[in-house]
Amino acid sequence: MNSMDVDVIRRAMAWMNQGRRVVLGTVVRTWGSSPRPPGSLMVIRDDGQVAGSVSGGCIEDHLIGRVQRGELALRLPQAVTYGATAEEAQRFGLPCGGSVQIVLEPLSAASMLRELLAGSEQHRVTRRRLDLSTGVVTLQQAPEAGGLRFDGQVLETVHGPRLRLLIIGAGQLSRYLATMAVMLDYSVTVCDPRPEYHEAWGTWGPQAPGEAAPGAGQGSALEGVTLSAQMPDDLVLAMNLDAHSAVVAVTHDPKLDDLALMEALKTPAFYVGALGSRRNNEARRLRLREFDVSEAEAGALRGPVGLNLGGRTPPEIALSILAEMTAVRSGTPLDGTLADWSGSETACRVSA
Repeated sequence: MNSMDVDVIRRAMAWMNQGRRVVLGTVVRTWGSSPRPPGSLMVIRDDGQVAGSVSGGCIEDHLIGRVQRGELALRLPQAVTYGATAEEAQRFGLPCGGSVQIVLEPLSAASMLRELLAGSEQHRVTRRRLDLSTGVVTLQQAPEAGGLRFDGQVLETVHGPRLRLLIIGAGQLSRYLATMAVMLDYSVTVCDPRPEYHEAWGTWGPQAPGEAAPGAGQGSALEGVTLSAQMPDDLVLAMNLDAHSAVVAVTHDPKLDDLALMEALKTPAFYVGALGSRRNNEARRLRLREFDVSEAEAGALRGPVGLNLGGRTPPEIALSILAEMTAVRSGTPLDGTLADWSGSETACRVSA
């Protein structure tokens, strides 16, 4: 479950706690071009307040009006389709004659949203089943995240845990990397046991292990970021990294980077990378082999980390790292020019 879904569900729960009527909309099918993919969520309050999106266009305005007038999903869920004709597609701002089908569900305590969020926070994958004829919701553990099924009668959605990013090092690059990762729905932890590096985060001062940064309040660019002063290997073990986790080491200090990598490479994390040149990362792989890291595990290390976009500044390097992480997570092959670091020894990537 990404952070946008979490925010939408939490907003719905807050409104329900205020005694408001709330309708949840889920995109279940699209035909042709559609601005939002299946699984996209939006909640509509009885007075027209919304969170999330199902189209980014006039569909929202139309749904809001009908919910306000009490025309939709008063007692039981129902499915509505927009853009079935070219006239509708033009009216509702759907591109290229696209169509979208949305299931609208009146929410209550029986919708089991609290239990769904609890599963996500505990890094479980949960299948939510909604019967449109009765409105009954059931939850069960699922083997993997992602996926949606709708047969016109039953809607099944699979909600996985939040993506997590562990950054080793609290330098300038880490700040850009953390800020951008939060915008991409990652829950970010920055690990650095060196107190002198905490000051560089501005409002961040020395924190206890796992304590949120003072500058990471609601609305801050660092919201969702946790700073840890634990040793990197201890933190990797404590986080129990799964297939929804990524680790990037950027300290340039083998005493810290290698501690994290030697444990992270043994986990199911979908991405483990380290800053540095090709030469230094080859030397790093040899060092890791001396610490009970197998040849296959050492070979899985991504370094030089990021795509070769030609950038040299910290924000450009952060962008290149997150671009590579996105490609790896989506299964996009990285065998072209952007992934080729041969002959490139960019100064910003060469270890000290």
